[in-house]
Amino acid sequence: MEIPLFTVDSFARSPFEGNPAAICLLENPLQEELYQKIAAEMNLSETAFITKLKATDDFCSGARFSLRWFTPIHEIALCGHATLASSAVLFYKKENVNPVVVFETLSGELRVGQREEFVVMDFPLNTPEAQAAVGDLPVQDVCLCKTTKNLLVRLADSCDRSALTSLKPEAERLLRHENGSKIKGMIITIKGESTPQVKYDFFSRYFSPWHGVLEDPVCGSAHTVLAGYWSEKLGKKKMLAYQCSRRGGELELELRDDGRVNIVGRAVVLLQGTLKL
Repeated sequence: MEIPLFTVDSFARSPFEGNPAAICLLENPLQEELYQKIAAEMNLSETAFITKLKATDDFCSGARFSLRWFTPIHEIALCGHATLASSAVLFYKKENVNPVVVFETLSGELRVGQREEFVVMDFPLNTPEAQAAVGDLPVQDVCLCKTTKNLLVRLADSCDRSALTSLKPEAERLLRHENGSKIKGMIITIKGESTPQVKYDFFSRYFSPWHGVLEDPVCGSAHTVLAGYWSEKLGKKKMLAYQCSRRGGELELELRDDGRVNIVGRAVVLLQGTLKL
């Protein structure tokens, strides 16, 4: 069996930025255990599998596909950067002719399209619920999104970007304090600031040892939570965000009137090959 395989840097302007994902194009579904074996072999935060829904479809003209995402240890219900990477493979490498492609996923139908050099993804908006508020202490807000099991921690406005980038969480300590039954990921965020080049509305980092990934460099699904939180705090429906991992990545967020969010970003296809099984 030969499977077309791509590596794509999502939310990136150039190679080696953003968040890398492996993308496999499947003519037919695989044996179930193969998905996880391939994801473990790729050893990236996510490996995505795009599968034809009809034998008569092809990746150049089909408008609807199945999409699944796997970390090195298990399948997940939603992944933004691997969806962006999947879209980039279809639009840039397969030159898919459709203005909108629909992915059938564990999180329902996700629609993706192109806007100039960007990919626009129609995602669910997952607004977190407040868990605690501690005024002007270093931690200002703590919120939990029960849908994604992401805990959002907002540092006080007195903290600058360096406070965020200097964080060095330890996977063992996080796993010791929470077994993953209530929390699957931790978002640390601060209010944005202006730079000489651009004004970001907020910054963040995302940690998820419960998914086998200590830090996800640029996490689209985490921004379905961040978008709702910061939209309410800033009174804005269009925002520019930056995830401050070592690789880093920029996301445009557009809250819609139907209760969903468009996540807009660039992607760079870095590698193309064949997986032989």
